[in-house]
Amino acid sequence: MAKNQNTFNKQENEKKRLKRRKEKLERKEEQKSRPSEGGFDSMIAYVDEFGRLTDTPPDPTKRTKVDASTIEVGVARREDEVVSPFKNGRVDFFDDSKGFGFIKETGTQEKYFVHVNGLLDPVKEGDMVTFELEQGRKGINAVRVKKI
Repeated sequence: MAKNQNTFNKQENEKKRLKRRKEKLERKEEQKSRPSEGGFDSMIAYVDEFGRLTDTPPDPTKRTKVDASTIEVGVARREDEVVSPFKNGRVDFFDDSKGFGFIKETGTQEKYFVHVNGLLDPVKEGDMVTFELEQGRKGINAVRVKKI
């Protein structure tokens, strides 16, 4: 006859597991029997005619009929607006020996890198210039730079 393979520790672990399962079932039943604190209805929010969030539903008498064909989805069309590719700016820094510098745009105060290869006229610091922007390897560069 073989000896029982359940050791004392195995029996204790099984008792603990059954006790935890029983406690979990009791907690579950307790939650079911307890009334909820608002539930789904307390989470619903409505938007009134002024765009504010409220907890009361909107008044159906204030509802307005909207023709769906008048709704334009997307960006409004622009009138044919001619945008010049040339921008104006001032040479903020230029190093003749190294052949590069920076131009600060007059309207936005953005700085753009300029290389000597992008110059049409020789420039020095403080000169007012017109230029175009072009994507370079490391960012946006000023090209076709011309003195005003």
